[in-house]
Amino acid sequence: MKRGKLYQEALKLVDTTKEYEAKEAFELIEKMPKRKFDESVELHVKLGVDSKQADQQVRGTVVLPNGTGKTVKVLVFAKGDKAKEAEAAGADFVGAEELVPKIEKENWFDYDVIVATPDMMGVVGRLGKVLGPKGLMPNPKSGTVTMDVTKAIKDIKAGKVEYRLDKTNIIHLSFGKVSFGTEKLLENYNTIMDAIIKAKPAAAKGQYIKSVYVTTTMGPGILLNQK
Repeated sequence: MKRGKLYQEALKLVDTTKEYEAKEAFELIEKMPKRKFDESVELHVKLGVDSKQADQQVRGTVVLPNGTGKTVKVLVFAKGDKAKEAEAAGADFVGAEELVPKIEKENWFDYDVIVATPDMMGVVGRLGKVLGPKGLMPNPKSGTVTMDVTKAIKDIKAGKVEYRLDKTNIIHLSFGKVSFGTEKLLENYNTIMDAIIKAKPAAAKGQYIKSVYVTTTMGPGILLNQK
């Protein structure tokens, strides 16, 4: 795959045989040639666990101290007082059964996260085949099935991110923008890594964190030192 000129220039700054300290890596990202848009900064953590085993799942949420740099649109499934509460808390869309055909038939996905009160999960469950593959299904583990819709909305808007293993035992997530600069990226990075380390399953044996890379949306990966 042929890479563009800016990628090649960025790659020249990275020593691919070296493991960088996190701060050093973010300073390097600041020096990379800038694109016409504010690139996201991504984290890719390979874990020494077996995601096929139920007792070795790694999944959770964390609120980033500096947010993600993205404006997140929240859809809430709720009725009555909880619907009013969701609107007051700043939800972008609030509704109930009437949203099912809109999502199913009109392919409506103008939102990033769905929150639902527990009593609405029967309705939301009908959309499992549509929402599941897009990673939009509300889940109690990620705090998106809750009666406290105000807290859920405020956390999401403040920069709450979910981390979870994929089938290859890697966690992928965005945790800020290039424009954040070294210090803010470092704060967000440390917050996520602390959460992932605390989430180590008791059943996991041997080396837990195998490798950690950070990268920008269109830039080269930088290997971090995890000693």
